[in-house]
This record gives sequence, structure tokens and C-alpha cells, in this order.
Amino acid sequence: MTQSTIRLTVNGRSHDVEADPDTALLYVLRNDLELNGPKYGCGLGECGACAVLIDGVAARSCVIPIEGCVGRDIVTLEGLGSRDRPDPVQQAFIAEQAAQCGYCLNGMIISTRALLNRTPHPSQAEVMEALRYHLCRCGAHIEIMRAAMRAAGHVAEAAS
Repeated sequence: MTQSTIRLTVNGRSHDVEADPDTALLYVLRNDLELNGPKYGCGLGECGACAVLIDGVAARSCVIPIEGCVGRDIVTLEGLGSRDRPDPVQQAFIAEQAAQCGYCLNGMIISTRALLNRTPHPSQAEVMEALRYHLCRCGAHIEIMRAAMRAAGHVAEAAS
């Protein structure tokens, strides 16, 4: 295992990381940069809990080596918005109470944001396709779909 200094741009900031170039991005995000949005789920790129945006596209960080991320813009859940100013997707998930345990939410929110980046007002079928390979073991899929549709502008905000 050969360690190198690798510069990554995460949430708009440059970070120099000492790691093997083959190290999975997820481990660097969680262990070195202390970002807890991406979760370790399956470790195989199948469940979606580890999703991040790389150049605006959803990617499974548990199977992407950091050497492939040099010079690319990585955004985690923490980089989408803040507690005071959440991203519209985060706000929609809050408004729809689209969580039970919340473990899958990182991937669901990241993939919804990626979809809206390329298709600002997707159909329900497009939302379903974007979230198709994300696993929610709690069964909160109905609330998650409502939240994604709200974020896409298909559900009116509740009257105050």
C-alpha cells in the first residue's frame, strides 16, 4: 500500500489527503474529512447510502478510488445546504417527513439533487427511475417519492 498526497475538492474546499490512491472515496470522506452524510451500507455500490455528487452526477463513493476524483468537484450531503439554509431537496424531504431511520436518506437526497440538476421538472416516472436502485429497508418509499416530487415542483408547498 503506497500512500500519496492527493488533493480533493469537497464541498467547495480543497483538501490534501495522505492515502493510497486506490482508497475508496467513502473512507476518505468519513474518516479523514469527518463528513457523515455518506453512509457505509453495502460496500458494493448497490444500496446507494454512500452517494455523493461528482461533477453534479450521483456516484457511489464506496466503489470509487480517490485517484479518479482528482480535479473533480465532489459534493456531499453537508455541501448541499446548511441547517439554516437547506437545499430545496433537503427542505422537501423535511416537509414530507420522508424518513424513518434515515440511513438511506443521504443517497435519496443526493440522487434527487442529481436528477434535478439535469432535469429540473422530472415526471414521476423519471423520479422513480432515478431512485430505483436505492434501498430503504424501512419502507418509507411513498414519503420519499412525495418529497422528490415536491423538490421537483410538482407538489405545492403547504399553506402557512
